[in-house]
Amino acid sequence: MARIRHIGIRNFRGIDALDWSPSPGLNCLIGAGDGGKTTILDAIDLCIGARRTAQFSDADFHDLNPGQPIAIQITLGDLPDALRSMEGYGQYLRGYIESTSEVVDEPGSGIETVLTLQLIVASDLEPSWSLFSDRAATENATRSLAWADRVRMAPTRIGGGSEAQLGWRRGSVLARLTGEEVTGGPAMLQALRDARATFGSTAQKHIAETLKTVDRVASDLGVPLHGGANASLDPGTASVSAGTVSLHDARGVPLRNLGTGSARLLVAGLQRAAAAEASIALIDELEHGLEPHRIIALLGSLGAKEKDPPLQVFATTHSPVAVRELSAGQLNILRRTDSGLQVLNAGEVADVQGTMRVFPEALLAKSIIVCEGASEVGLLRGLDRQMALSGTPTLMARAVALVDAGGITKVYSRAGAFTKLGYRTMTFRDDDVKPDAAIEVAFEAAGGKVASWGAGRAIEDALFGDLGEADAALLLDRAIEIHGEGLIDENIKSASSGKRCLADRAALLNEPGRLVLAKAARSKPGWFKSVSWMEDVGFDIVGPGLSRAAAPFQAVIQGISAWME
Repeated sequence: MARIRHIGIRNFRGIDALDWSPSPGLNCLIGAGDGGKTTILDAIDLCIGARRTAQFSDADFHDLNPGQPIAIQITLGDLPDALRSMEGYGQYLRGYIESTSEVVDEPGSGIETVLTLQLIVASDLEPSWSLFSDRAATENATRSLAWADRVRMAPTRIGGGSEAQLGWRRGSVLARLTGEEVTGGPAMLQALRDARATFGSTAQKHIAETLKTVDRVASDLGVPLHGGANASLDPGTASVSAGTVSLHDARGVPLRNLGTGSARLLVAGLQRAAAAEASIALIDELEHGLEPHRIIALLGSLGAKEKDPPLQVFATTHSPVAVRELSAGQLNILRRTDSGLQVLNAGEVADVQGTMRVFPEALLAKSIIVCEGASEVGLLRGLDRQMALSGTPTLMARAVALVDAGGITKVYSRAGAFTKLGYRTMTFRDDDVKPDAAIEVAFEAAGGKVASWGAGRAIEDALFGDLGEADAALLLDRAIEIHGEGLIDENIKSASSGKRCLADRAALLNEPGRLVLAKAARSKPGWFKSVSWMEDVGFDIVGPGLSRAAAPFQAVIQGISAWME
């Protein structure tokens, strides 16, 4: 059945301009909040959904400007024979060139035959649906897609209101799956007659006095009632139609009473079963109401792991579980550019699949700091908590993600993947072991930012060397609290070649001695080599003592903070 080959949107809500050629399978959209993800789904639904009217307001126009009409064009390929007929739609048949994602006005050999559906909303707020081609526009010809064809190709919206899909209403997934509507026939007519009889005999018991009053008044006025008044369903208004038939369980409980997640799963499975009749599905926030294992089940039901996808799906998500389960070619990142909204397919960027698997949360942020290790991640998290006490916006408020690269050799392979996907990216590293200079230069040339302690120093050198003496003493106390005096004493002896021990506290805390403490802190297992240890250090010691730290230390932290802003 039909697949969307191209989407063109102009002046619709937060989208000034968008041109996108989606894949024929699963298309998952991620990006910043209010970035246009749901608007794209709504545009598809409004343009090719089975509806005769829709409500619009000035708020639906980009920048609240009704002077520029809303224009949505959806180009459909993989058409059934009836829609590719020259007799039926010849003037509107167009061509789609897959290699260039280009829609041309003339179909031809080796070019897929497609139809473009268009929705225009001008300042009068009246929607107008029609087929579109340049030649028809030149001739001022106008034609709409036949209603039956429109119903067959309309997408199924899976989300809020999924319960409507669990009945035999016109256009529902069940109606499509059945192949024919469950319309009024002998069985339904008899059901209605039985309902009228049952209701009448039951109602008499509860409204007997009212019926007596009706009889009396009718008699007084000479109105014949042929045996007296009765209560029953009105055969002129009461009816049983396909819309009143829905799925129930064995107990008679309607399946529309299922929880949000369960209803979504069931409708998605039914949509797949009905793919021959309804091949396009729209799912906003696909994780809504689902636990992680059921998110995976939903993606599987939609054909996310299949080579030949049974459905074309347009979904949005804020779930790292969903991002991790997708292939790069199924993930689409929204970016705003000077020319309009851009959809960047992650599959077009080399070597990003591993990054998606390991750091799915980062792909849902606006900016990313790739840290050399757990110490840098913990320090920034602790400082973030401390600064939040004074009203500074948090990392979460700034939509900044912290990534532990797991060593200097992996910093730029990770950071490079994020920059290629269009994310603002910074690296935060030690300087005792330097990365390949050419790779770092290329990263900065691509827009990346580098933060390091410089001068060949590691984070331990910066902490013990640049914090005030009282704060360095607190660091030493914290190390003893975590690891015990015995281990700390052994580390100090080893770092000083036996010249110093923990008992030499005063000497260790003077400026030359702190070099020994910094070296000892790097001894395995590392005094603060975990996110939680260093986060507490950042919150309890470094943050409160930042104003007392040496200028180079303050400059590094302030530079990172300024970049985040």
